[in-house]
Amino acid sequence: MINRRILSLWFPRMGAERLMRRIGFEPDLPFAVIAEEANTQTLSALSPGAEALGLHVGLGLRDALARCPNLVTRTRNDRAEMAFLAVLRRWAGKFSPWVAEEPPDALVVDLTGCAHLFGGEAALMEQVAADCAEHGLTVRMGIADTVGAAWGIARYAGLGAAAVRNGDAIDQEAPATRSRAAKRRHWERGGARPGDTAPEGPAARIAPPGRTRAAIAALPLPALRLDPQIVAELTRLGLRRIDDLADQPRAALARRYGRQLVLRLDQAIGAVPEPVSPVAAKVRFSVRLTLPDPIGLEADMLAALDRLLPPLCDRLAKKGQGARRVRMECYRADHSMVSIDVGLARPAHDPDRLRPLLAMKLEEIDAGYGIDIIRLVAHVTEPVQAQQLRGQAAVTEAALARTGPAAPTLDDLVGRLGARIGLDRIIRHHPGDSHIPEKGFVTLAVAWSEPAGEWPPSPTPRPAFLWPPELVDAPLHPRLPPVFRWRGRRLGLVEATGPERIAPEWWLDDPNWRSGVRDYWRVICESGDCLWLFYAHGGAMSPGWFCHGSFA
Repeated sequence: MINRRILSLWFPRMGAERLMRRIGFEPDLPFAVIAEEANTQTLSALSPGAEALGLHVGLGLRDALARCPNLVTRTRNDRAEMAFLAVLRRWAGKFSPWVAEEPPDALVVDLTGCAHLFGGEAALMEQVAADCAEHGLTVRMGIADTVGAAWGIARYAGLGAAAVRNGDAIDQEAPATRSRAAKRRHWERGGARPGDTAPEGPAARIAPPGRTRAAIAALPLPALRLDPQIVAELTRLGLRRIDDLADQPRAALARRYGRQLVLRLDQAIGAVPEPVSPVAAKVRFSVRLTLPDPIGLEADMLAALDRLLPPLCDRLAKKGQGARRVRMECYRADHSMVSIDVGLARPAHDPDRLRPLLAMKLEEIDAGYGIDIIRLVAHVTEPVQAQQLRGQAAVTEAALARTGPAAPTLDDLVGRLGARIGLDRIIRHHPGDSHIPEKGFVTLAVAWSEPAGEWPPSPTPRPAFLWPPELVDAPLHPRLPPVFRWRGRRLGLVEATGPERIAPEWWLDDPNWRSGVRDYWRVICESGDCLWLFYAHGGAMSPGWFCHGSFA
């Protein structure tokens, strides 16, 4: 049986070194990346020069500036750091195809069956260190049979338990208790035990196959990826190293500190499997056109679209995808960029359906001193099922009736209107599952819904216009009045149809229906108005007549 071999890569200064590479900042100078946590600015990444001055991650910005007034700072960009970590993941693919990200600053690589291609695990680690040093990155590595063990070795191998600060350390105790602390043995105060060593070199970072437990026994408890509060409680009990914890009864540990503590310990020693889940390669649909001379005329940009759309649509069709949103990026000669974005009512990979939408928005592009690069990106796609027509004439006719010329025409109309006013503003109504007039329909966006089928029949016709019930001045009795006042007008009754009784939904407390049971009437007035009146019999509110809508 072949043992799994896991490589953990930790970049402790990734946030700072990413920015230092861009601005050309020297590593020996103090530099820090600032992050906001709970309305407080703290240091999230430091340069070697800043660490040499006593600064550390988590220190407040005010305290850091008090210790080092010439500290250079930059604000943390989480999205840029995640993108940089993705770049490192692609670089680590040269050592193994099985690479996963551990945000915000680490990678885990499954090296099973790959290390011999680089001359062994020690040679592979030297290659990793050389590559990182070439690109100005600090890396700490660890190799073991499990993900948890490799994670702990990468961060804590060679440091010993004394490197973990806790409340029992002599330099953290109050002056009044330091005299009593001197009577304790030094390893009880956080120091190294007899026989503890901290070897250096690649050998200290490699756990021999099958000896994972022995390799991580001397590591401090944070190497198990435990919550800091649990680590503090265990430390106060005198449990500082992994071997101290491994000898304790599991049931008692789980009962007092939760199952997560036992799970992390079992994952580290290999009793519980922990798979490595690599990030699937993202398929990108984009094409680019580099121009020999800058352009600025709309006709030239249309010609560029005609060259870019066919290859983009071919890539979409081969993957069975249709573009839902397409972005056109125009890079100008002054190194600036302007873009336009269009959406489609239905995913498509037909150039004739994409070109009119993009052409409508070309007038929004300011060419400036000229455009020398045009990039077309389908950044939102959806699967598109290819339609296959069968040989029978009846089946073919039915398929054309369902998805014939009418459907693309409506989709193109929605797409063009959406390019002007936005797809979210184009709506349609679907039947709702309720007998309440206000809930008899639901409003959906046309671009993300299918046309409604047949509406369920109603006992009586429903008005074309609905509004919140408006008070009608009429006698307070259920009989329909011959004359009533509404909106300041005196209206006389000519014809009436009804009543239709509608009761509120007893399982819901609707504030608009606290007036109780309603009797609806369709009335035609002398003025020609065709209104929808109802008499509320009164529940939690007073009874009365109201106008709820109007027929066309």
